[in-house]
Amino acid sequence: MLIIPAIDLKDGKCVRLKQGRMEDDTVFGDDPVAMATQWVSQGARRLHLVDLNGAFDGVPVHKEVVTKIAKAHPDLPIQLGGGVRSLSTIEHYLEAGLSHIIIGTKALEEPGFVDEACKEFPDAIIVGIDASNGFVATHGWANVTDTRATDLAKRFADAGVSSIVYTDIAKDGMMAGVNIDETVNLARACKLPVIASGGVTNMTDIERLKPYSEYLLGAITGRAIYEGTLDLAEAQAYLDR
Repeated sequence: MLIIPAIDLKDGKCVRLKQGRMEDDTVFGDDPVAMATQWVSQGARRLHLVDLNGAFDGVPVHKEVVTKIAKAHPDLPIQLGGGVRSLSTIEHYLEAGLSHIIIGTKALEEPGFVDEACKEFPDAIIVGIDASNGFVATHGWANVTDTRATDLAKRFADAGVSSIVYTDIAKDGMMAGVNIDETVNLARACKLPVIASGGVTNMTDIERLKPYSEYLLGAITGRAIYEGTLDLAEAQAYLDR
């Protein structure tokens, strides 16, 4: 199980949002490439990038800086979400050096697009499911739908996706602990590896997650490592034991 640092990109800077609100951001750096290098130096084995502007605008906004991060760390698995709405966008990012592309909003609105992407780019597609009280949220979390997260996950059980990133919006950026029950229930429902996201705060959360490592590929952490309540190297070493 991996501890996966998040680098959220807004207007060219590294930020963290609270519950996905673009107006409620904290800037942690203005050099995303240096930030990526910092986490790699501390032992990160995968990075999670989010183009926040892209998620809201529906088109990629941070292609240039994302490419720079990939070029700086050519052997590191890097996954990215936000603004992925076309096969050409996926192809661009994979050719730039990323390993996995996350499809979020479009997975709900056009599930056949995920099927097509999985056939075109085997093992490279992740479905991102963001949920509020168990229901899927889209368009940068601005719209909460009436589709249950577990139902959407099950839709892609045999599509060929490599994993699912499951984010509990209520927990994200709030330093309030991981919603383990919903995350594990979703993993059991779809029988796919799941990456937990939202609420990772300290080693207590890592200790609570470890017993479920058979279901979890990793856990994304953002604010906790930026504010120092979680030590990346310590957390990964604990999971490796």
